[in-house]
Amino acid sequence: MQKRYFWEAFLLGLFVLLLPALNFSGHLPDYYLNLTGKYLALSIAALGMDLIWGYTGILGLGQAVFFGLGAYAMGMHLMLKASGHGVYGASIPDFMVWNRVTQLPFFWKPFQSFSLMVLLAIAVPFAAAALIGLLTFSRRVGGTYFAILTQAMAYAAWLMFNRNEMNLGGTNGLTDFKTILGFPLNNPGTVRGLYVATALALVLSFAACRWLVKSKMGLVLKAIRDRELRLEFMGYPIARYKIFIFALAGGLAGLAGALYVPQVGIITPSEIGVLPSLEVCVWVAAGGRGTLLGAILGAVGINAARSILTARFPNEWPIILGATFIGVVMFVPDGVVGLPRQLHGLWRRRAARARSELAAQAGAPVEDSHA
Repeated sequence: MQKRYFWEAFLLGLFVLLLPALNFSGHLPDYYLNLTGKYLALSIAALGMDLIWGYTGILGLGQAVFFGLGAYAMGMHLMLKASGHGVYGASIPDFMVWNRVTQLPFFWKPFQSFSLMVLLAIAVPFAAAALIGLLTFSRRVGGTYFAILTQAMAYAAWLMFNRNEMNLGGTNGLTDFKTILGFPLNNPGTVRGLYVATALALVLSFAACRWLVKSKMGLVLKAIRDRELRLEFMGYPIARYKIFIFALAGGLAGLAGALYVPQVGIITPSEIGVLPSLEVCVWVAAGGRGTLLGAILGAVGINAARSILTARFPNEWPIILGATFIGVVMFVPDGVVGLPRQLHGLWRRRAARARSELAAQAGAPVEDSHA
């Protein structure tokens, strides 16, 4: 177990320290550092998905909604800081001028402050997830019904954010960001700083999730996944645990969205819909449910493959993604992290079968392989 923790710490330290050092020395281009920073931001959302699905057994198909809430919070702040430097030189974002909006909508005003924006980027998704959890888990909605409900929520949110009446950019979303905290976003130093901030946020999120799943509450979450009815008979408030962990996953998704936007330079409703929510599930399944590290490896690996394959096979990528999910579920149920253990178990079974066959051919009594 200690060896496993060592390798987890080593991999995370590699992300935090080595890549920025290589970039600073000129051995790693800014483009690849920025690309990896996006993957690490998405990994934070995958950690939240692993908490609710891998550890608690709740399959939610709407995590992209909470990601989008955090992303739009950061996008609104960056657009406000870019106001006055656009095409029209107005004190409001250019898309509002196109839509004949003359004054800044009231719900945009809190996002003028960076510190308040960071708080809202986490608190709003946390509160939204808590409300959804309260309305569903308190009424014993779970399993397939909960998955369908959250998928419908993702579709409804996608439709809502596409509307120009929301004053959030409509189908074009929010883009044309200039600076963050006064630093130009296209500056190599800013790219490096955003990467380090994202990597540190990932490490802290991982450490917090690791502490949670190793605590008494983590044992309760696993019991909910494996023996929910028995736990309920023992008097545990199952709904409260589900609401909390679902809200925590929502907050992590919001943090991920806020870190993602300044690195990618745009946020549109396409990041909120059903497909992005399904992709988060694929990341966790491919990496290994209930492992945390697997969620990170799955998010980084799948998104790296997406960057490569969409350039070569843009139309076939959704098919490849779906085939990956089906293949993982059928042949590698424990994901990449569990693959060595799965292969070791397969080797032991085949070795035991070979010994049994040799013993039978020699006419000797067959030893019990479980003895």
